[in-house]
Amino acid sequence: MPAKLILSLNASVLGEFALEKERITIGRRPDNDIQVDNLAVSGQHSAIITILNDSFLEDLDSTNGTYVNGKLIKKHALKNSDVISVGKHELKYVNDEASSEDDFEKTMIIRPGMVGHAAAAEKAAEAPGTTTGEMAAQAPTADAPAQSTPAELPLGKIRVLNGPAAGKELELKKALITLGRPGIQVAVITRRPQGYFITHVEGTHPVVNGDPIGGQAHALKDHDVVELAGIKMEFSVNH
Repeated sequence: MPAKLILSLNASVLGEFALEKERITIGRRPDNDIQVDNLAVSGQHSAIITILNDSFLEDLDSTNGTYVNGKLIKKHALKNSDVISVGKHELKYVNDEASSEDDFEKTMIIRPGMVGHAAAAEKAAEAPGTTTGEMAAQAPTADAPAQSTPAELPLGKIRVLNGPAAGKELELKKALITLGRPGIQVAVITRRPQGYFITHVEGTHPVVNGDPIGGQAHALKDHDVVELAGIKMEFSVNH
């Protein structure tokens, strides 16, 4: 059963929203997945990314901020019964299968977003001599469109090997997916016609089979072990 948000105002329930999509937006404009028609709410106020059983809330530079349990946040790993406040409205997060608070401190964040930043990192990795500063300057402000991938390319996946999320698997269906812990260590896996590649984005370089990958895009092979932000993952390809 998917996680859900219960929208309320002054203790009166206004609606329930299942988190069935990978990314949903909350805001005043009608094009949001959850529209909150209140002047204290920004046009696009915040977003929720849901991966497997876990959801992550991110404030989208809103005017009045996003709060969880009364605390102002920029990014937050949601726990069951968390109360999100946008303006005067509240959204209660309900998910009996969410990881515990301790798990979130140890489990990396896997995000299908950040496409613009990651695409710039990919470009920089393929251009020898590009500095980190140049990479940041090249990053587009909007998400770049994901490139289409040949249907015949075998589908890859990653399986977590250690920590509280050990055993979890994620299919790499997207052309680009960002993983890691923002501010600590972030990398991106891209799906290309030639196969899957991992590229360093932020922090120290990821380790593949015990060796740092360096600044260039690194081709992943079946059963490679990737270590990122203290988490070990095995990459494999469905044959």
